Amino acid sequence: MDREVVQIGGVGPPLLVPPLKWAGGKRWFVARHLDLVPDRFERYIEPFLGSGALFFALRPAAALLSDLNSDLINLYSCIRDCPIELSKLLARHQRLHSAEHYYRVRAQQLRSPLTQAARFLYLNRTCWNGLYRVNRQGKFNVPIGSKTSVVLESDDFSALSSAMKNVDFRTSDFEKAVDAAKSGDFVFIDPPYTVAHNNNGFVNYNESLFSWADQVRLRKAVDRAVSRGAKVLITNAAHQSIYSLYQGYEQLRVSRAGVIAANGAARGSFNEVVIRCY
Repeated sequence: MDREVVQIGGVGPPLLVPPLKWAGGKRWFVARHLDLVPDRFERYIEPFLGSGALFFALRPAAALLSDLNSDLINLYSCIRDCPIELSKLLARHQRLHSAEHYYRVRAQQLRSPLTQAARFLYLNRTCWNGLYRVNRQGKFNVPIGSKTSVVLESDDFSALSSAMKNVDFRTSDFEKAVDAAKSGDFVFIDPPYTVAHNNNGFVNYNESLFSWADQVRLRKAVDRAVSRGAKVLITNAAHQSIYSLYQGYEQLRVSRAGVIAANGAARGSFNEVVIRCY
């Protein structure tokens, strides 16, 4: 695939806006650092899918997209397979939206993949800061936020569906997706950020989801993929433990605006590291 077909402004296909707001999303990376993406590759692999910002910017001809969050994978599968039906369900949530409706939907356990996808996207767009968080029983527990728009002007589920027509979706641990990479593949890895010792902020919350042992396991999986000829690009916390973990690979320090905070004044700017393994 030739990255020159991807267009961020200027002539080319219009930019696809990811349907989700996601903690740690990479829209800032797409806006500033597409030059770090290899010019050509055969298949795109992303083992921590999240909002899929880079995937939707590149629109690769073939992709393996994976995440351990089954609701997330179900949403993208439904957008690909039944975009019109999903749009109708989302419009219904728009008409009914209220605090009462939000908490009623949040408490629901749905069996239909399509209605579950609509629930997931509705909650994402109307909860506090688009945060995805579950309790120890695995139930989504984020309170309602201030946003009231459920259907957005940027929504184009038909275009998103078309972009995902050749995607292999998987609900799995990251190691399986990374181990599927072979020569000619490009793997973009954006794991939950954790460090080797205490660090204040959202990184602490991630420790219960993605431990330091997982970070070490990820590094070993990256080494195996690189040894098979895959091109790997990683984003992570700009912390000494991460620099040490990925010693031997090119490391680039970048900055981004913070988006998870109780108020805008507290958001500020944060450093991250991009690790290039090619």
